[in-house]
Amino acid sequence: MRLPDFSIFRHVAFARFWVTRATFVLGWQIQTTALLWHVHQLSLAAGRSEKEAVLALGLVGLFQFVPLFALSLIGGQLADRIDRKLILVVCYGVKLAIAVTLCIATSFLPPATMVNVIFGAAMVSGAVNAFQPAAAQALLPALVPREELPQAIALNSLAFTTSSIIGPSIGGVLLAFGVRDHSGAQLAFGAAAVLIAIGIAALLGVHVQKRVVTAARPTLELIKEGLGYVWNNKIVLGAISLDLVVVLLAGAQALVPVFADRILHADEAGFGMLRGALAIGAAVTAFAIAAYPLRRRVGRWMFGSTLVFALCTIVFGLSTSYWLSFAALAVAGAADMISVQVRQSLIQLATPEFMLGRVAAVSFVFISASNELGDFEAGLTGAIFGPALGVALGGGAAFLASVLWMWLFPQLTNADTFEDRAIEEAREAAPEEAEAKA
Repeated sequence: MRLPDFSIFRHVAFARFWVTRATFVLGWQIQTTALLWHVHQLSLAAGRSEKEAVLALGLVGLFQFVPLFALSLIGGQLADRIDRKLILVVCYGVKLAIAVTLCIATSFLPPATMVNVIFGAAMVSGAVNAFQPAAAQALLPALVPREELPQAIALNSLAFTTSSIIGPSIGGVLLAFGVRDHSGAQLAFGAAAVLIAIGIAALLGVHVQKRVVTAARPTLELIKEGLGYVWNNKIVLGAISLDLVVVLLAGAQALVPVFADRILHADEAGFGMLRGALAIGAAVTAFAIAAYPLRRRVGRWMFGSTLVFALCTIVFGLSTSYWLSFAALAVAGAADMISVQVRQSLIQLATPEFMLGRVAAVSFVFISASNELGDFEAGLTGAIFGPALGVALGGGAAFLASVLWMWLFPQLTNADTFEDRAIEEAREAAPEEAEAKA
Protein backbone atom coordinates (compact mmCIF):
# COMPACT_ATOMS: atom_id res chain seq x y z
CA MET A 1 0.00 0.00 0.00
CA ARG A 2 1.43 3.34 -0.97
CA LEU A 3 1.07 6.51 1.05
CA PRO A 4 -0.74 9.63 -0.20
CA ASP A 5 1.34 12.20 -2.04
CA PHE A 6 2.10 14.81 0.64
CA SER A 7 4.22 16.97 -1.66
CA ILE A 8 1.26 19.34 -1.97
CA PHE A 9 2.16 20.65 1.49
CA ARG A 10 5.08 22.46 -0.17
CA HIS A 11 2.48 25.15 -0.80
CA VAL A 12 2.76 26.95 2.55
CA ALA A 13 -0.62 28.66 2.28
CA PHE A 14 -2.33 25.30 1.76
CA ALA A 15 -0.42 23.73 4.65
CA ARG A 16 -1.56 26.46 7.05
CA PHE A 17 -5.10 26.29 5.71
CA TRP A 18 -5.02 22.53 6.33
CA VAL A 19 -3.98 23.08 9.96
CA THR A 20 -6.81 25.60 10.34
CA ARG A 21 -9.27 23.07 8.93
CA ALA A 22 -8.05 20.25 11.18
CA THR A 23 -8.02 22.20 14.46
CA PHE A 24 -11.28 24.01 13.84
CA VAL A 25 -13.17 20.83 12.93
CA LEU A 26 -11.67 19.04 15.93
CA GLY A 27 -12.93 21.75 18.27
CA TRP A 28 -16.30 21.98 16.57
CA GLN A 29 -16.82 18.20 16.73
CA ILE A 30 -16.02 18.15 20.45
CA GLN A 31 -18.50 20.96 20.98
CA THR A 32 -21.25 19.40 18.84
CA THR A 33 -20.89 16.02 20.52
CA ALA A 34 -21.21 17.60 23.96
CA LEU A 35 -24.05 19.85 22.83
CA LEU A 36 -26.25 17.04 21.44
CA TRP A 37 -25.81 14.83 24.50
CA HIS A 38 -26.30 17.86 26.75
CA VAL A 39 -29.57 18.88 25.03
CA HIS A 40 -31.03 15.40 25.40
CA GLN A 41 -30.05 15.10 29.07
CA LEU A 42 -31.08 18.67 29.93
CA SER A 43 -34.48 18.18 28.31
CA LEU A 44 -35.09 15.12 30.46
CA ALA A 45 -33.79 16.93 33.54
CA ALA A 46 -36.23 19.78 32.83
CA GLY A 47 -39.12 17.32 33.11
CA ARG A 48 -39.83 16.85 29.40
CA SER A 49 -40.96 13.50 27.98
CA GLU A 50 -38.69 11.25 25.90
CA LYS A 51 -40.52 12.29 22.72
CA GLU A 52 -39.97 15.96 23.57
CA ALA A 53 -36.29 15.28 24.25
CA VAL A 54 -35.95 13.58 20.85
CA LEU A 55 -37.69 16.50 19.17
CA ALA A 56 -35.32 18.92 20.95
CA LEU A 57 -32.41 17.25 19.14
CA GLY A 58 -34.16 17.90 15.84
CA LEU A 59 -34.84 21.51 16.78
CA VAL A 60 -31.10 22.16 17.16
CA GLY A 61 -30.77 21.38 13.44
CA LEU A 62 -33.79 23.47 12.52
CA PHE A 63 -32.54 26.52 14.42
CA GLN A 64 -29.24 26.26 12.53
CA PHE A 65 -30.87 25.86 9.15
CA VAL A 66 -33.34 28.77 9.19
CA PRO A 67 -30.77 31.66 9.33
CA LEU A 68 -28.41 29.75 7.06
CA PHE A 69 -31.09 29.35 4.41
CA ALA A 70 -32.00 33.04 4.67
CA LEU A 71 -28.43 34.34 4.38
CA SER A 72 -26.37 31.82 2.38
CA LEU A 73 -26.88 33.34 -1.06
CA ILE A 74 -25.83 36.71 0.35
CA GLY A 75 -22.76 35.05 1.82
CA GLY A 76 -21.91 33.49 -1.53
CA GLN A 77 -21.93 36.73 -3.51
CA LEU A 78 -19.97 38.37 -0.68
CA ALA A 79 -17.26 35.71 -1.07
CA ASP A 80 -16.93 36.73 -4.72
CA ARG A 81 -16.66 40.44 -3.85
CA ILE A 82 -14.36 40.78 -0.82
CA ASP A 83 -11.39 39.06 0.81
CA ARG A 84 -12.38 35.43 1.48
CA LYS A 85 -9.75 35.05 4.20
CA LEU A 86 -11.20 38.03 6.08
CA ILE A 87 -14.65 36.43 5.97
CA LEU A 88 -13.24 33.23 7.48
CA VAL A 89 -11.41 35.05 10.28
CA VAL A 90 -14.60 36.85 11.31
CA CYS A 91 -16.68 33.66 11.12
CA TYR A 92 -14.22 31.65 13.21
CA GLY A 93 -14.09 34.51 15.71
CA VAL A 94 -17.87 34.36 16.19
CA LYS A 95 -17.73 30.59 16.64
CA LEU A 96 -15.04 31.05 19.26
CA ALA A 97 -17.40 33.41 21.09
CA ILE A 98 -20.16 30.76 20.90
CA ALA A 99 -17.90 28.13 22.50
CA VAL A 100 -16.86 30.51 25.29
CA THR A 101 -20.49 31.48 25.95
CA LEU A 102 -21.61 27.86 26.22
CA CYS A 103 -18.70 27.07 28.52
CA ILE A 104 -19.61 29.90 30.92
CA ALA A 105 -23.40 29.46 30.76
CA THR A 106 -23.26 25.73 31.54
CA SER A 107 -21.83 26.42 34.98
CA PHE A 108 -24.80 28.31 36.41
CA LEU A 109 -27.96 28.18 34.24
CA PRO A 110 -30.84 25.76 35.08
CA PRO A 111 -31.64 22.98 32.54
CA ALA A 112 -34.66 24.60 30.85
CA THR A 113 -32.87 27.93 30.40
CA MET A 114 -29.70 26.25 29.16
CA VAL A 115 -31.65 24.43 26.45
CA ASN A 116 -32.91 27.80 25.20
CA VAL A 117 -29.35 29.18 25.26
CA ILE A 118 -28.24 26.24 23.11
CA PHE A 119 -31.06 26.94 20.66
CA GLY A 120 -29.88 30.56 20.49
CA ALA A 121 -26.28 29.45 19.92
CA ALA A 122 -27.52 27.18 17.13
CA MET A 123 -29.20 30.14 15.41
CA VAL A 124 -26.05 32.27 15.61
CA SER A 125 -23.98 29.34 14.34
CA GLY A 126 -26.37 28.90 11.43
CA ALA A 127 -26.03 32.57 10.51
CA VAL A 128 -22.23 32.24 10.55
CA ASN A 129 -22.45 29.13 8.37
CA ALA A 130 -24.16 31.25 5.73
CA PHE A 131 -20.79 32.95 5.13
CA GLN A 132 -18.06 30.57 6.30
CA PRO A 133 -18.30 27.49 3.99
CA ALA A 134 -18.67 29.49 0.76
CA ALA A 135 -15.55 31.51 1.58
CA ALA A 136 -13.57 28.41 2.61
CA GLN A 137 -14.55 26.36 -0.42
CA ALA A 138 -13.87 29.25 -2.81
CA LEU A 139 -10.52 30.02 -1.15
CA LEU A 140 -9.08 26.51 -1.54
CA PRO A 141 -8.51 26.62 -5.35
CA ALA A 142 -6.39 29.76 -4.87
CA LEU A 143 -3.92 27.87 -2.67
CA VAL A 144 -2.78 25.19 -5.16
CA PRO A 145 -2.40 24.83 -8.94
CA ARG A 146 -5.53 23.65 -10.77
CA GLU A 147 -4.04 20.23 -11.61
CA GLU A 148 -3.43 19.55 -7.90
CA LEU A 149 -6.91 20.58 -6.77
CA PRO A 150 -8.42 17.05 -6.53
CA GLN A 151 -5.47 16.04 -4.32
CA ALA A 152 -5.95 19.15 -2.19
CA ILE A 153 -9.64 18.31 -1.77
CA ALA A 154 -8.75 14.74 -0.77
CA LEU A 155 -6.25 15.86 1.88
CA ASN A 156 -8.63 18.56 3.08
CA SER A 157 -11.27 15.87 3.48
CA LEU A 158 -8.72 13.75 5.35
CA ALA A 159 -8.20 16.60 7.82
CA PHE A 160 -11.96 16.90 8.29
CA THR A 161 -12.58 13.19 8.78
CA THR A 162 -9.60 12.61 11.07
CA SER A 163 -10.73 15.45 13.31
CA SER A 164 -14.28 14.12 13.12
CA ILE A 165 -13.04 10.79 14.51
CA ILE A 166 -10.98 12.22 17.34
CA GLY A 167 -13.42 15.01 18.23
CA PRO A 168 -16.47 12.94 19.21
CA SER A 169 -14.28 10.50 21.15
CA ILE A 170 -12.69 13.34 23.11
CA GLY A 171 -16.10 14.93 23.59
CA GLY A 172 -17.52 11.68 24.98
CA VAL A 173 -14.61 11.24 27.40
CA LEU A 174 -14.89 14.84 28.61
CA LEU A 175 -18.64 14.42 29.13
CA ALA A 176 -17.99 11.42 31.38
CA PHE A 177 -15.97 13.57 33.79
CA GLY A 178 -19.07 15.30 35.11
CA VAL A 179 -22.29 13.45 34.36
CA ARG A 180 -24.35 14.73 37.29
CA ASP A 181 -23.29 18.37 37.51
CA HIS A 182 -22.73 18.86 33.73
CA SER A 183 -19.12 19.91 34.32
CA GLY A 184 -18.12 17.47 31.57
CA ALA A 185 -20.01 19.56 29.03
CA GLN A 186 -18.27 22.64 30.35
CA LEU A 187 -14.88 20.97 29.85
CA ALA A 188 -15.84 20.04 26.30
CA PHE A 189 -16.97 23.56 25.42
CA GLY A 190 -13.74 24.96 26.89
CA ALA A 191 -11.58 22.55 24.89
CA ALA A 192 -13.49 23.51 21.74
CA ALA A 193 -12.77 27.19 22.37
CA VAL A 194 -9.02 26.54 22.70
CA LEU A 195 -8.86 24.54 19.47
CA ILE A 196 -10.89 27.08 17.49
CA ALA A 197 -8.50 29.79 18.71
CA ILE A 198 -5.55 27.74 17.42
CA GLY A 199 -7.31 27.44 14.06
CA ILE A 200 -7.73 31.20 13.86
CA ALA A 201 -4.01 31.72 14.58
CA ALA A 202 -3.08 29.34 11.74
CA LEU A 203 -5.50 31.05 9.36
CA LEU A 204 -3.95 34.46 10.03
CA GLY A 205 -0.70 33.07 8.56
CA VAL A 206 -2.32 32.08 5.24
CA HIS A 207 -1.15 34.46 2.51
CA VAL A 208 -3.10 34.46 -0.74
CA GLN A 209 -2.27 36.35 -3.90
CA LYS A 210 -4.65 39.15 -4.75
CA ARG A 211 -7.29 38.13 -7.24
CA VAL A 212 -9.60 39.94 -9.60
CA VAL A 213 -12.94 40.13 -7.80
CA THR A 214 -16.40 40.44 -9.25
CA ALA A 215 -17.17 44.05 -10.02
CA ALA A 216 -19.60 45.85 -7.72
CA ARG A 217 -23.11 45.12 -8.93
CA PRO A 218 -26.49 44.82 -7.21
CA THR A 219 -26.58 41.91 -4.77
CA LEU A 220 -29.76 40.47 -6.26
CA GLU A 221 -28.20 40.49 -9.73
CA LEU A 222 -25.19 38.52 -8.50
CA ILE A 223 -27.38 36.04 -6.64
CA LYS A 224 -29.60 35.54 -9.69
CA GLU A 225 -26.53 34.99 -11.85
CA GLY A 226 -25.19 32.31 -9.49
CA LEU A 227 -28.54 30.52 -9.26
CA GLY A 228 -28.93 30.62 -13.02
CA TYR A 229 -25.50 29.10 -13.55
CA VAL A 230 -26.24 26.22 -11.16
CA TRP A 231 -29.65 25.58 -12.73
CA ASN A 232 -28.30 25.46 -16.28
CA ASN A 233 -25.21 23.40 -15.41
CA LYS A 234 -26.53 19.85 -15.10
CA ILE A 235 -23.23 18.49 -13.75
CA VAL A 236 -23.26 20.98 -10.86
CA LEU A 237 -27.03 20.84 -10.28
CA GLY A 238 -27.09 17.05 -10.20
CA ALA A 239 -24.11 16.79 -7.83
CA ILE A 240 -25.49 19.41 -5.41
CA SER A 241 -29.06 18.13 -5.35
CA LEU A 242 -28.00 14.49 -4.96
CA ASP A 243 -26.44 15.29 -1.58
CA LEU A 244 -29.60 17.13 -0.56
CA VAL A 245 -32.03 14.28 -1.14
CA VAL A 246 -29.83 11.44 0.14
CA VAL A 247 -28.55 12.96 3.38
CA LEU A 248 -31.83 14.77 4.08
CA LEU A 249 -33.70 11.48 3.95
CA ALA A 250 -31.06 9.15 5.39
CA GLY A 251 -29.36 11.38 7.95
CA ALA A 252 -29.42 9.82 11.42
CA GLN A 253 -26.65 11.66 13.28
CA ALA A 254 -29.03 13.79 15.35
CA LEU A 255 -30.59 10.67 16.87
CA VAL A 256 -27.33 8.95 17.80
CA PRO A 257 -27.69 10.11 21.45
CA VAL A 258 -31.09 8.40 21.61
CA PHE A 259 -29.85 5.18 20.01
CA ALA A 260 -26.79 5.12 22.27
CA ASP A 261 -28.74 5.78 25.47
CA ARG A 262 -32.10 4.07 24.96
CA ILE A 263 -31.55 1.32 22.38
CA LEU A 264 -27.87 0.30 22.57
CA HIS A 265 -27.45 1.15 26.29
CA ALA A 266 -24.04 2.78 25.87
CA ASP A 267 -22.40 5.22 28.28
CA GLU A 268 -20.97 8.66 27.40
CA ALA A 269 -17.72 7.22 26.04
CA GLY A 270 -19.67 4.69 23.98
CA PHE A 271 -21.81 7.51 22.61
CA GLY A 272 -18.68 9.43 21.62
CA MET A 273 -17.31 6.39 19.76
CA LEU A 274 -20.64 5.80 18.03
CA ARG A 275 -20.86 9.41 16.93
CA GLY A 276 -17.33 9.14 15.53
CA ALA A 277 -18.05 5.91 13.62
CA LEU A 278 -19.07 7.75 10.45
CA ALA A 279 -15.84 9.70 10.55
CA ILE A 280 -13.74 6.56 11.08
CA GLY A 281 -15.03 5.04 7.87
CA ALA A 282 -14.67 8.38 6.10
CA ALA A 283 -11.07 8.86 7.28
CA VAL A 284 -9.96 5.41 6.10
CA THR A 285 -11.55 6.09 2.73
CA ALA A 286 -10.10 9.60 2.49
CA PHE A 287 -6.62 8.18 3.15
CA ALA A 288 -7.18 5.53 0.46
CA ILE A 289 -8.43 8.10 -2.07
CA ALA A 290 -5.42 10.34 -1.34
CA ALA A 291 -3.12 7.37 -2.02
CA TYR A 292 -5.12 5.95 -4.93
CA PRO A 293 -7.05 8.86 -6.50
CA LEU A 294 -10.28 8.09 -8.33
CA ARG A 295 -9.58 8.52 -12.03
CA ARG A 296 -12.25 6.62 -13.99
CA ARG A 297 -16.03 6.18 -13.79
CA VAL A 298 -16.28 8.90 -11.16
CA GLY A 299 -20.01 9.36 -11.73
CA ARG A 300 -20.77 5.71 -11.06
CA TRP A 301 -18.53 5.72 -8.01
CA MET A 302 -20.56 8.61 -6.63
CA PHE A 303 -23.97 7.05 -7.22
CA GLY A 304 -22.82 3.64 -5.98
CA SER A 305 -21.64 5.25 -2.74
CA THR A 306 -25.01 6.94 -2.14
CA LEU A 307 -26.79 3.60 -2.56
CA VAL A 308 -24.48 1.98 0.00
CA PHE A 309 -24.99 4.94 2.36
CA ALA A 310 -28.76 4.46 2.21
CA LEU A 311 -28.53 0.71 2.85
CA CYS A 312 -26.25 1.25 5.86
CA THR A 313 -28.74 3.73 7.29
CA ILE A 314 -31.45 1.07 7.14
CA VAL A 315 -29.18 -1.40 8.98
CA PHE A 316 -28.36 1.19 11.64
CA GLY A 317 -32.03 1.99 12.22
CA LEU A 318 -33.00 -1.67 12.70
CA SER A 319 -29.95 -2.79 14.70
CA THR A 320 -30.05 -3.49 18.44
CA SER A 321 -26.37 -4.48 18.60
CA TYR A 322 -23.84 -1.77 19.47
CA TRP A 323 -21.09 -3.12 17.23
CA LEU A 324 -23.40 -3.77 14.28
CA SER A 325 -24.64 -0.19 14.60
CA PHE A 326 -21.03 1.01 14.81
CA ALA A 327 -20.08 -0.97 11.68
CA ALA A 328 -23.11 0.31 9.76
CA LEU A 329 -22.19 3.91 10.52
CA ALA A 330 -18.52 3.31 9.65
CA VAL A 331 -19.39 1.85 6.24
CA ALA A 332 -21.87 4.68 5.68
CA GLY A 333 -19.08 7.16 6.44
CA ALA A 334 -16.79 5.45 3.94
CA ALA A 335 -19.46 5.61 1.25
CA ASP A 336 -20.23 9.25 2.03
CA MET A 337 -16.55 10.20 1.69
CA ILE A 338 -16.44 8.80 -1.85
CA SER A 339 -19.54 10.81 -2.71
CA VAL A 340 -18.11 13.98 -1.13
CA GLN A 341 -14.76 13.64 -2.90
CA VAL A 342 -16.31 13.15 -6.34
CA ARG A 343 -19.02 15.77 -5.83
CA GLN A 344 -16.69 18.54 -4.61
CA SER A 345 -14.15 17.89 -7.35
CA LEU A 346 -16.84 17.96 -10.04
CA ILE A 347 -18.39 21.16 -8.71
CA GLN A 348 -15.12 23.07 -8.37
CA LEU A 349 -13.65 21.90 -11.68
CA ALA A 350 -16.90 22.68 -13.52
CA THR A 351 -17.17 26.21 -12.07
CA PRO A 352 -15.19 29.29 -13.18
CA GLU A 353 -13.15 30.99 -10.44
CA PHE A 354 -15.08 34.26 -10.45
CA MET A 355 -18.30 32.39 -9.58
CA LEU A 356 -16.93 29.92 -7.02
CA GLY A 357 -18.29 31.81 -4.01
CA ARG A 358 -21.86 31.93 -5.28
CA VAL A 359 -21.86 28.31 -6.46
CA ALA A 360 -20.30 27.23 -3.15
CA ALA A 361 -23.07 29.10 -1.32
CA VAL A 362 -25.79 27.34 -3.30
CA SER A 363 -24.00 24.05 -2.65
CA PHE A 364 -23.86 24.69 1.06
CA VAL A 365 -27.54 25.63 1.22
CA PHE A 366 -28.23 22.17 -0.16
CA ILE A 367 -25.68 20.55 2.16
CA SER A 368 -27.10 22.36 5.17
CA ALA A 369 -30.63 21.46 4.17
CA SER A 370 -29.50 17.84 4.08
CA ASN A 371 -27.64 18.06 7.41
CA GLU A 372 -29.38 20.54 9.71
CA LEU A 373 -32.84 20.21 8.16
CA GLY A 374 -32.18 16.48 7.95
CA ASP A 375 -31.54 16.48 11.70
CA PHE A 376 -34.92 18.13 12.22
CA GLU A 377 -36.56 15.59 9.88
CA ALA A 378 -34.91 12.75 11.81
CA GLY A 379 -36.08 14.19 15.13
CA LEU A 380 -39.61 14.70 13.83
CA THR A 381 -39.97 11.24 12.28
CA GLY A 382 -38.28 9.74 15.34
CA ALA A 383 -40.87 11.39 17.58
CA ILE A 384 -43.74 10.19 15.33
CA PHE A 385 -42.66 6.67 14.32
CA GLY A 386 -40.01 5.96 16.92
CA PRO A 387 -36.26 6.37 16.29
CA ALA A 388 -35.65 2.91 14.76
CA LEU A 389 -38.50 2.91 12.23
CA GLY A 390 -38.02 6.59 11.38
CA VAL A 391 -34.34 6.09 10.47
CA ALA A 392 -35.01 2.87 8.52
CA LEU A 393 -37.78 4.52 6.46
CA GLY A 394 -35.46 7.42 5.68
CA GLY A 395 -32.77 5.05 4.43
CA GLY A 396 -35.23 3.32 2.11
CA ALA A 397 -36.42 6.64 0.69
CA ALA A 398 -32.80 7.72 0.10
CA PHE A 399 -32.08 4.53 -1.85
CA LEU A 400 -35.03 5.18 -4.18
CA ALA A 401 -33.99 8.83 -4.58
CA SER A 402 -30.46 7.80 -5.67
CA VAL A 403 -31.89 5.55 -8.38
CA LEU A 404 -34.14 8.38 -9.54
CA TRP A 405 -31.22 10.83 -9.75
CA MET A 406 -29.22 8.40 -11.90
CA TRP A 407 -32.07 8.59 -14.41
CA LEU A 408 -32.59 12.36 -14.14
CA PHE A 409 -28.90 13.29 -14.60
CA PRO A 410 -27.31 10.93 -17.15
CA GLN A 411 -24.42 13.39 -17.71
CA LEU A 412 -23.47 12.94 -14.08
CA THR A 413 -23.97 9.18 -14.08
CA ASN A 414 -21.78 8.76 -17.16
CA ALA A 415 -19.01 11.19 -16.12
CA ASP A 416 -15.82 9.19 -16.63
CA THR A 417 -12.96 11.38 -15.38
CA PHE A 418 -12.54 14.75 -13.65
CA GLU A 419 -11.28 16.08 -16.98
CA ASP A 420 -14.31 14.72 -18.82
CA ARG A 421 -15.35 16.78 -21.83
CA ALA A 422 -18.80 17.35 -20.31
CA ILE A 423 -17.15 18.99 -17.30
CA GLU A 424 -15.02 21.27 -19.46
CA GLU A 425 -18.07 22.22 -21.51
CA ALA A 426 -19.96 23.04 -18.32
CA ARG A 427 -17.15 25.32 -17.17
CA GLU A 428 -16.90 27.02 -20.55
CA ALA A 429 -20.66 27.63 -20.56
CA ALA A 430 -20.36 30.33 -17.88
CA PRO A 431 -22.06 33.60 -18.95
CA GLU A 432 -19.57 35.61 -21.01
CA GLU A 433 -21.09 38.88 -19.86
CA ALA A 434 -20.58 37.96 -16.22
CA GLU A 435 -16.97 36.96 -16.84
CA ALA A 436 -16.28 40.22 -18.65
CA LYS A 437 -17.54 42.16 -15.63
CA ALA A 438 -15.41 40.14 -13.19
